[in-house]
Amino acid sequence: MDLQPLPAFDDNYIWLLRDTDGRALVVDPGEAAPVLAALADAPVPHAILLTHHHGDHIGGVAELLRRWPGIPIFAPQDERIAIATHRVDDGDTITAGPWRFDVLEIPGHTTSHVAFHGRLPEGMSLLFCGDTLFSLGCGRMFEGTPAQMLASLRTLAALPVDTLVCCGHEYTAANAAFALTVDPDNAALRERAAQARAQRAAGRPTLPSTLASERNCNPFLRSDNPAVRAAIATHVGHSPSNDIEAFALLRRWKDGFRA
Repeated sequence: MDLQPLPAFDDNYIWLLRDTDGRALVVDPGEAAPVLAALADAPVPHAILLTHHHGDHIGGVAELLRRWPGIPIFAPQDERIAIATHRVDDGDTITAGPWRFDVLEIPGHTTSHVAFHGRLPEGMSLLFCGDTLFSLGCGRMFEGTPAQMLASLRTLAALPVDTLVCCGHEYTAANAAFALTVDPDNAALRERAAQARAQRAAGRPTLPSTLASERNCNPFLRSDNPAVRAAIATHVGHSPSNDIEAFALLRRWKDGFRA
């Protein structure tokens, strides 16, 4: 398996997955130039996967189609992604080259957001989750509700723990600062934060993460943890009445957080 995060814009990643012949699967190409450079001498890609409609995830598709007309484009049911050739829904299974992916609807960041999860022939579990789950964080809720986002994160957290988490942005170091404020006694989190700092200092991506690490370290997957709940209560001055309120308060805390 050849899995590569291509940097784009200030902090985006476009994901490439290549087979043994060099043919690629392209995920969330917000701009075309990094993809065209990486695949300059490669065969025509198998397909393009799109997780949601935001321009920094779909903006490069038109130019890629001019270079490689007819590539299948899998995208959620959303008229704002007019360039799609194949619409996907929750529970669908898609095939692209040698790979099969299950489609998971994960609204919250947007109402039509999807993820693609597959168990590759090499045995690796792989998740393309766009802007819903980040390493040590989660996406802002531009269109969805806290209840939707919490449910979506729980859907992702229930995947196999060896799953590689391929998200859309390099936010790990910034997310670590907030996570350590919420959960400072978490040894696994401290180790992950140090690892992320070292990776960025060396010019390397912090992704993919693993779902095992996120379940141990990410406060948004741990909003029902007693230590995280206590931190939320201290921050807002009262105990959350339920899981949804706890998550909403945690996300609001992050929205206003400055390291």
